[in-house]
Amino acid sequence: MSTFDDQLEKIQSAPGFIAALDQSGGSTPKALRAYGIDDDEWNGEDEMFATVHAMRTRIVTSPSFDGEHILGAILFEDTMDREIEGLPSATYLWERKSVVPFLKIDKGLADEENGVQLMNPIPGLDRTLERAKSKVIFGTKMRSVIKQADADGIADIVEQQFEVGRQIVAHGLVPILEPEIDIHCPDKSDAEGLLLEALLKGLDGLADDERVMLKLTLPEVDGLYTPCIEHPNVLKVVALSGGYSREEANDRLSRQPEMIASFSRALVQGLSADLSDDEFDAQLGTSIENIFRASMT
Repeated sequence: MSTFDDQLEKIQSAPGFIAALDQSGGSTPKALRAYGIDDDEWNGEDEMFATVHAMRTRIVTSPSFDGEHILGAILFEDTMDREIEGLPSATYLWERKSVVPFLKIDKGLADEENGVQLMNPIPGLDRTLERAKSKVIFGTKMRSVIKQADADGIADIVEQQFEVGRQIVAHGLVPILEPEIDIHCPDKSDAEGLLLEALLKGLDGLADDERVMLKLTLPEVDGLYTPCIEHPNVLKVVALSGGYSREEANDRLSRQPEMIASFSRALVQGLSADLSDDEFDAQLGTSIENIFRASMT
């Protein structure tokens, strides 16, 4: 079997969740501050990315970060181009940890229009996808955001996600489509109903061999996204924590049948640069175990 086939088998069949380690340039300073590293401890973008790579390296090399609990990890492009313990980051994840690597490909959000923020254009996407494929990356992730229950805006979001998703599939990769609904959306439940309808329409329009994953905000109605989970073109539906605390995100997730986590802030909550290695691993291990348990309900 090829590496892709082995990774596909793991995503389809193995228990676990997906770790989101893909903070980009805009969100990295906040992630570092939460980790206990202030802005004055790095100077310029190069040092910032080197510092956050050291944080990510500490996470993925920790003994508790293992393929028995974690199906995959989403990487920022800068992380893909760096090494962990002498190996390219994605190679390390797959060969040393049996964790399937994904790549964040979006370039941030456009200004809000019709209650949503579409993705900015993604220049050079074909070249990025070719590089990702050469680096044993299995799939990609791209995020847009729904702020209001606006049917036209939500239709635009889903149309853009599927359009770029088909481009990714054509490169032999599996896209994670992420039309996030802001947890502070004043009519969140209505927005979720509109999103479900648009997603099912988009999924029904895929060819039989076009497989995708979905990354969705934890819904107000338990089991809402079961029709997506059961759709033949969907490999997995994963949940973003979206600003919920780990405890609330896990509680909501535990009520969603067959939906698994793809948490970022909720995963690293409580981790700090000043923890000893043993303390760090224990804190991370507790987070991983709790998120794994919620994903397996």
